[in-house]
Amino acid sequence: MTKKAFEKVAANGLISRRHLLGLGVAGSGLAISGAALGADSQINFQIPSWSRQPGPGPSAYGSRSPYAEDLERLSGFTNPTYPGGGASRSPLQHLQGTITPNSLHFERHHAGVPNIDPSQHNLVINGLVRQPLVFRYEDLLKYQMVSRIHFLECSGNSGALLRGEVGGSAQSLHGLVSCAEWTGIPLSTLLDEAGVLPEAKWVAAVGADGASMGRSVPIAKALDDVMVALYQNGEAVRPEQGYPMRLFCPGWEGNISVKWLTQLKLTAEPSQFRDETSKYTDTLPNRLSYQFTFPMGSKSLITSPSGEMTLDQTGIYQVTGIAWSGRGSIRKVEVSADGGQTWAEAAIQGHQLDRALTRFTIPWEWNGGRAILQSRATDSEGNIQPTRDALIAEKGTLSFYHTPCIQSWGVDEQGQVTNVYV
Repeated sequence: MTKKAFEKVAANGLISRRHLLGLGVAGSGLAISGAALGADSQINFQIPSWSRQPGPGPSAYGSRSPYAEDLERLSGFTNPTYPGGGASRSPLQHLQGTITPNSLHFERHHAGVPNIDPSQHNLVINGLVRQPLVFRYEDLLKYQMVSRIHFLECSGNSGALLRGEVGGSAQSLHGLVSCAEWTGIPLSTLLDEAGVLPEAKWVAAVGADGASMGRSVPIAKALDDVMVALYQNGEAVRPEQGYPMRLFCPGWEGNISVKWLTQLKLTAEPSQFRDETSKYTDTLPNRLSYQFTFPMGSKSLITSPSGEMTLDQTGIYQVTGIAWSGRGSIRKVEVSADGGQTWAEAAIQGHQLDRALTRFTIPWEWNGGRAILQSRATDSEGNIQPTRDALIAEKGTLSFYHTPCIQSWGVDEQGQVTNVYV
């Protein structure tokens, strides 16, 4: 970084690691606010009540602390004409790291969550194959499995930005994304057993929910990295995530990873299910629509400070967030505190895995004035996260699917953080 660029970053309030060391406030010093601790004689060493007696013993299934009740999904709407439909969103602003706990992974349903007895559930592979096959749940458990860490994102996530919605939090605006370790059987293994005929170009995947939700998957993707997932973060996938089995298509819009998977039909053409005609398409200003825009874009989000939070005093804060791309791994995340006029590169925490959430962080000194916080991701294919204006110029606002644009968080003189448009 040149001296001129460094001065811009410092004026912006964002602090490079080198500058932070020069200030003498690196590492744990960032966590100290208010008056410094006094002498040992002024510290109260009383033993709290919970340290003076035994607590409850082991339990059959773990639960969270009663003091962590803010860690909840945000449930969606109820509509009598759409029974069981809706979504619940992950509390991104309260999470750290990159793996989403199973109980907080976002949900999206089209007819509610079916109560499936795995002993009565079958997976059928038929259509353009040499031999149709039927698998019981117990059969699939005998196969060799693979485990991969990937994000899952609804293509309607962040659509509120295209609609220009006022207010909102990281959870309410962007909470339809989560990341987990998925374990299951490569779909190519099962298709090889069935014997894919040369004329088969698509796989029609259908779920066992009340909507019989279905999506068409190109055969090239199906034979590449798609899996029939049986486990999530080490335990059997939960009912709201597709128990006893779901399709998982890494990097692609969440709706195509069909839950409660019960049929895979090999076809010559896409099946044109409702959710790939009336939904999950991108309608342009000229009323033409893009269909099958599967991969999710390069994207990032500052989760703290973020909407509906308040900075309680001036000083140094850790700006942190997550970044992801459906086309590869995250290579760089830049952060701005002046609405995109100047940028500083954030530090990446942990691994930069393929099509997985990546955590970033950078120190920022808030001086009590107005600021606009933004982040911008670049993935391994060179794709750069677009601004909202650039995305609207490209695709308009008739559709709200596939919205990877930059989120702007405004900070006012009172420290209140809100969703703003610049």
